[in-house]
Amino acid sequence: MARPQTGQGVLRRKPIDHIDETEGAPSEQLARTLGLWQLTAIGVGGIIGAGIFTLAGTVANGTAGPAVLISFLIAGVASAAAAFSYAEFAGLIPKAGSAYTYGYAVLGEIAGWFIGWDLLLEYTAIVAVVAIGISGYFNFLLEATGTSLPVWMLGAPGTGEGHRVDLIAAVLCLFTAYLLTLGIKNAARFETVVVVLKVLVVLLVIVVGFFHIDTANYTPFFPYGVGGAITGAATVFFAVFGYDAMSTAAEESKDAQRHMPKAIIYSLAISMVLYVLACLVLTGMQNYTEIDPESGFSTAFQSVGLDGVANIIAVGAIIGILTVMFTFMLGVTRVWFSMSRDGLLPHWFAKTHPTRHVPTRVTWIVGAGSALIAGFVPIGEAAELTNIGILLAFAVVCTAVIVLRYRRPDLPRQFRTPLMPVTPAIGVIASLWLITYLRVETWLRFAVWFLVGLVVYLGYSYRHSNLAKTQPEAGAGGRRPPV
Repeated sequence: MARPQTGQGVLRRKPIDHIDETEGAPSEQLARTLGLWQLTAIGVGGIIGAGIFTLAGTVANGTAGPAVLISFLIAGVASAAAAFSYAEFAGLIPKAGSAYTYGYAVLGEIAGWFIGWDLLLEYTAIVAVVAIGISGYFNFLLEATGTSLPVWMLGAPGTGEGHRVDLIAAVLCLFTAYLLTLGIKNAARFETVVVVLKVLVVLLVIVVGFFHIDTANYTPFFPYGVGGAITGAATVFFAVFGYDAMSTAAEESKDAQRHMPKAIIYSLAISMVLYVLACLVLTGMQNYTEIDPESGFSTAFQSVGLDGVANIIAVGAIIGILTVMFTFMLGVTRVWFSMSRDGLLPHWFAKTHPTRHVPTRVTWIVGAGSALIAGFVPIGEAAELTNIGILLAFAVVCTAVIVLRYRRPDLPRQFRTPLMPVTPAIGVIASLWLITYLRVETWLRFAVWFLVGLVVYLGYSYRHSNLAKTQPEAGAGGRRPPV
């Protein structure tokens, strides 16, 4: 029997009452193996990583100075407002796809499509950016041991004399894809162990670094003005989410409706406490003008004579940032899987492995795509691809939670966003405000990706959508869409 739906044409919506937790053919279903703390570990793994080990130093050095702390707090407030909205949806719609699925169910197919289309690029670019960050720490560690690699494999073209490819970053992307193809249960175990190690390294940084803080380094606190701190917030924003990518694993949770909202809140709270303390240590140990943009904490400890701790941090950064790659590659593959299962992209991509029950096809495609970006695109240009789509997705999810609360107040909600509608409204305003601080080049790249997505939707997705096959009429002209 065809499932009922709401709306017509591009505004048709997936009816929430009929979004079953098991959707699609047996070959298009995922295995439920994740518990609360495994989900929380995936969330923490996605949030803590590049933000502490890479972006904190980059933003402190050239954008915000010691006010990088304020940058993280501003980004954290915007992220927290969105996190509450994600938590409400995660308990209400325990489906793969996260923001894509929420937008599809509440705002219609065209909104869901563009959120999903954006996330395909944003998450893949994040994987690449993080891989480049790990490569920088790996090179630092090799240099500390007196080892050097051939110049041609040390960076993307244009990042240094003789650089041809960042081979380490590219290989890491492929390795992460391999981990995900092993099955979510085994991959999540690896992720949990590595996250614990990463948190221990961050705690080491905070405790040891506290005894080497020079408060004079906090002056001036706003060397680039308040605007620098706000610009820094837009830059570090992608370091304070990750729970959204984790929420794409809802169909792989043992009890998504209960566990997913808790995992979202727990992971963000743990991460923000560690971010604030780590920023205080970094900018207190070293003057912001001397902080290394690529391996800030390692060089800071090296500057006070703690070479051993610096090397431990470098190892921890390599291991820890890998978990960010894991979380966001998990996210992009589950969004792609969900869009394909809904018919917006070819069903071929939604096929899962017969025994591991993971979408191996899209996982290897994403692994190869992120490897190409990591290997041949400089980190600054790659990073510019990561923020605007995520901020827009946050704004859409926060808007959708308000719309659904008033449209369907009767739906059973495991978690309810507090101070409705103020909290999600803050998320919308903060996200749109941060977008205005992004560079024009970022907007142009996004516009190109948006137009490509529009062509794909009109040329393929609109006609092949599962809802198009059950809808008696399209919105325009009363014509039935071809199936």
